[in-house]
Amino acid sequence: MSIATVNPATGETLKTYEAMGEEEIERRLQLAEATFRTYRTTAFDERARMMRAAADLLVQDQQDVARMMTTEMGKPVRQARAEAVKCAKAMRWYADHAEELLADEEPSDVDVKDSGATEVRVRYRPLGPVLAVMPWNFPLWQVIRFAAPALMAGNVGLLKHASNVPQTALYLEDLFHRAGFPEGCFQTLLVPSRAVDDILRDERVKAATLTGSEPAGRAVASTAGEMVKKTVLELGGSDPFVVMPSADLARAAEVAVTARCQNNGQSCIAAKRFIVHTDIYDAFAARFVRGMQALKVDDPLHEETQIGPLSSEQGRKDLEELVDDAVRGGATVLCGGKRPDGPGWYYPPTVLAGITREMRIHREEAFGPVATLYRATDLDEAVLIANDTPFGLSSNVWTHDEAEIDRFTRDLEAGSVYVNGMTASHPAFPFGGVKRSGYGRELSGHGIREFCNITTVWHGA
Repeated sequence: MSIATVNPATGETLKTYEAMGEEEIERRLQLAEATFRTYRTTAFDERARMMRAAADLLVQDQQDVARMMTTEMGKPVRQARAEAVKCAKAMRWYADHAEELLADEEPSDVDVKDSGATEVRVRYRPLGPVLAVMPWNFPLWQVIRFAAPALMAGNVGLLKHASNVPQTALYLEDLFHRAGFPEGCFQTLLVPSRAVDDILRDERVKAATLTGSEPAGRAVASTAGEMVKKTVLELGGSDPFVVMPSADLARAAEVAVTARCQNNGQSCIAAKRFIVHTDIYDAFAARFVRGMQALKVDDPLHEETQIGPLSSEQGRKDLEELVDDAVRGGATVLCGGKRPDGPGWYYPPTVLAGITREMRIHREEAFGPVATLYRATDLDEAVLIANDTPFGLSSNVWTHDEAEIDRFTRDLEAGSVYVNGMTASHPAFPFGGVKRSGYGRELSGHGIREFCNITTVWHGA
């Protein structure tokens, strides 16, 4: 089987790679296991030195890396450069903070004495080789937010990246090697999705993390459960963006456009459902539609482009089917809604109104620049609509009413609530969701401890 880079702006196949066979996979698993035995004993300052070196190299490479990502999956090149810089910052953050985040902890003296011990410590120890199954939409960031904490904790990484970004996958392995990490610390497995099950079942693989679709998450969770292995899953999202009368309407509408269309609308944490109080609905809708229509759709390698192509022909087809289903059900298209002529897998920024619970787009994630508008009569209805989804990744709330803020932060079913701002991931903040958006957390201290053996060390007299 071959794994290929296909430029989504043209449909042209740029590079083709042969998938790794069983012998190469076995060699890499052996190497990962052997490397872990020694790498786990390295000091934090040594790991930090190598992680900072990798960050420096990534910043130096950002122009070339950005063009590579753009030609593999279509994001505007300016956003691709920003992704590379963000990754470097996260790597430095973990280099700076990992030791303190994983420092031994001591229970209170009362607890220690009550246990009959002279000393008790809680120690965080690495697990071993961790398999990362990663998506194409943020081909650097999704990997680095796993790799930086995992490597700083003393684990080693095995990356099964999305098959449409093989160049980025291979670059990441080379990046860590050039930074001085021992061979086998971070390896890319160029394999098809069907190979994941056997790799995860291998006893040398101690845990797995997946960011991707619900079906992929179920498959990994099922195998990991059978093998009794730790997993972290970050799956889909259909994030609400709630706007109440006290909000700064102009700012909310401006941010709403970015929140929906970042990364060509192909982001799990992109706002997708815009729930607006009836008193300001018409004014918000007018501003929002104008902003969506003003976005420049063009070649993603052009600096001024704001919307590039979707990552695949199938992705565009899936999005079109959601829009067409909504229109057949009575939704109104306020802008967009039709694919343009010409090469590439482009789809215009689109706003749909009049959404009902019977429409697929109400309950399924729209992975592309398509927004749905909802009218809420009051706070209660806004919360009800926001939670009426199988997903619970993040949420956005626009209001200056403290009582409303308290209610939203208490009752919204999501892993994050962003008030008067757009959802974004940051290395210092835990990231993850509830319901079908997955479980576990990435980033922050919570993320680095996910793949650690939390060990109680008890000393008697």
